[in-house]
Amino acid sequence: MILHELIDIEILRVIWWALLGVLLIGFALTDGFDMGVGALLPFVGKTDVERRIAINTIGPVWEGNQVWFILGGGAIFAAWPPLYAVSFSGFYLAMFVVLAALILRPVGFKYRSKRDRQSWRNGWDWALFIGGAVPALIFGVAVGNVLQGVPFHLTDSLMPMYDGTFYGKFLGLLNPFALLAGVVSLSMLLMHGAAWLSLKAEDPVKGRATRIGTVAGIVAFASYALAGVWLALGVDGYSFVNAAVTDGPANPLHSEVFKGGSWMAAYGARPWIIVAPIMGFAGIAMAVLGLRAGREVSTLLWSKLGITGIISSVGLTMFPFILPSSKDPNSSLTVWDSSSSHQTLFVMLVMTAIFMPLILAYTAWVYKVLWGKVTEADVTENSHSVY
Repeated sequence: MILHELIDIEILRVIWWALLGVLLIGFALTDGFDMGVGALLPFVGKTDVERRIAINTIGPVWEGNQVWFILGGGAIFAAWPPLYAVSFSGFYLAMFVVLAALILRPVGFKYRSKRDRQSWRNGWDWALFIGGAVPALIFGVAVGNVLQGVPFHLTDSLMPMYDGTFYGKFLGLLNPFALLAGVVSLSMLLMHGAAWLSLKAEDPVKGRATRIGTVAGIVAFASYALAGVWLALGVDGYSFVNAAVTDGPANPLHSEVFKGGSWMAAYGARPWIIVAPIMGFAGIAMAVLGLRAGREVSTLLWSKLGITGIISSVGLTMFPFILPSSKDPNSSLTVWDSSSSHQTLFVMLVMTAIFMPLILAYTAWVYKVLWGKVTEADVTENSHSVY
């Protein structure tokens, strides 16, 4: 028996669907508070020193946190090539905006303190704001569009074709439900960034972050609830009429998909997945209470739980769909018909089993070494060696 045949292709596909979710959640939990701090920067720091304190809470870790973003993109490319091709074709301009905003972050970190001029530093502070707020918003908008279905169809040669012009495709993403999902994403990461600042910074930065984070958490809770109601009553779900599960080359056109009904039918079919939205609501609520009560470590942990629950609820509700098509439901990409080959998934799984523990161990060690608050003295006494 060939080694990779020890695990069935269906099991490998589910494992890689779950691992993709883990990578996306890991990105949100780590780089999420980086983006949150960036988006909060102009508002939590009134003086140059205060803003430098906020920046230096994430200064030693932001580059390492972006590893999760790279891993997520790599996993999509290698494990789900049709998803990579179709999503990047449709979200190309949105992806470009996200990458342009993310590029502002390293430039802002590196150049902000190179000149001691107020206008220079204010400009880079707003660049860091854009680098945090814009990706957080657009990631949520993308999820909102995926839940509604994306207007593409696959040709017989599996070439993705989209409706609309190049710019029209981008503007079409900005529909009401998708913007609501963007509000959920932005507000929860603002809350997450505030929880991080409450742990790593001292007053007055901590106090301002706490107040803003409390409001952001309330908005995240309310918008997530509203999005759930809207999803149940105003967004069509997708389901299989006939699912073609094969060990050969992936071909979504071999399956028959029906658009209609509600995504919430998943909770009747798999009642246990209700744990995800419960985690989302409970985590956000406890993080808000923790911010108000001045708790630090537990607040950040509750914030992480809330984000995990929110992201998990999307994936579990949609399973097995990954990228449904609103134009041609039969072109929808699912776990069963959009993966790489049996052998590719197995080899990737072996490599992941070897290297993921190393990444997690190194990350834990870095945070342990860098534990503690960033103070005004840390910034003023090491002005030439910190951001």
